[in-house]
Amino acid sequence: MLSIHNIPMRLRAAYLSMHRQSDMNALKHGITANQFVLLMFLAEEDGISQRDLVERAFSDPNTIRAMLVLLEKQGLVERDQHPNDGRKRNVTLTPKGREIYQKVSDENETMRQSLKALFNPEETQKLLVFLDTISKAMTESVKKDKLKKARQKLLQNKT
Repeated sequence: MLSIHNIPMRLRAAYLSMHRQSDMNALKHGITANQFVLLMFLAEEDGISQRDLVERAFSDPNTIRAMLVLLEKQGLVERDQHPNDGRKRNVTLTPKGREIYQKVSDENETMRQSLKALFNPEETQKLLVFLDTISKAMTESVKKDKLKKARQKLLQNKT
């Protein structure tokens, strides 16, 4: 029987299974799966801002900053002030960071191929649409909740 918890719990189970596998691969090289995600985005487009990383990783600024500080201490990334905006920081991969990214990416290839083999191309496309729909709906829900709380706070301060 379908319960209200089935979709969230199955999404959680799938995510955690993939995350654990990726984490095992990443930890062999001194990083976490979450840190690998940042290296992946930088490997795709180096020199992007911390803000861009926050948006692409669906994370928050404090979490991304903390991960970048650790990656910087390991010599995997460099953070420099944006040339046109002193408030922004651009992030680039170091050669060592690119090497670690490639090693973990290669080790994650088996997992990616296993996922790819589960579905035919049409099913994969449908799954991606469904996941995007869920992500968008949940993002909008969070934005509405934040707006509602901000309005309530504003009204409380006025009284």
